[in-house]
Amino acid sequence: MKAHGIVHKFGNNVDTDVIIPARYLNMTDPADLAKHCMEDIDKDFASTVKPGEIMVAEKNFGCGSSREHAPIAIKASGVSVVIAETFARIFYRNAINIGLPIIECKEASIAIKNGDEVDVDFDSGIITDVTTGEKFQGQSFPPFMQKIITAGGLVNYLNENFED
Repeated sequence: MKAHGIVHKFGNNVDTDVIIPARYLNMTDPADLAKHCMEDIDKDFASTVKPGEIMVAEKNFGCGSSREHAPIAIKASGVSVVIAETFARIFYRNAINIGLPIIECKEASIAIKNGDEVDVDFDSGIITDVTTGEKFQGQSFPPFMQKIITAGGLVNYLNENFED
């Protein structure tokens, strides 16, 4: 699995309340959630993000409440992967469960800038900032997690592999 795209960069402690504000938690359609993704931290994000683009943040991405709406909104917005130094554990699990690829890499989260063009190889964990030519070693996904992400999330994976 690979991803390639332009970066939308965020800082430390991006919590689920700014990823998808609580006032939208009554929505269940991923497309509706995507329209409001990141609007309290970047009002133009939802209207400017293009399919396949990449989100990069620093420490503790996805902290706050355990709402599954946050990774759903990011995935539905078209983001192909989130790279951060660290993720809140519940966000990490929710992201994998809904099929949103995420990679931890301190060096990449610091060095990559907003607007950079980036390649990500999920098999090796190699993150390449095409803009600067720098390469970073991120945490690669174990094969079982790649299968879950490729299937579009845990429920889809289970339905595909454990039918009656």
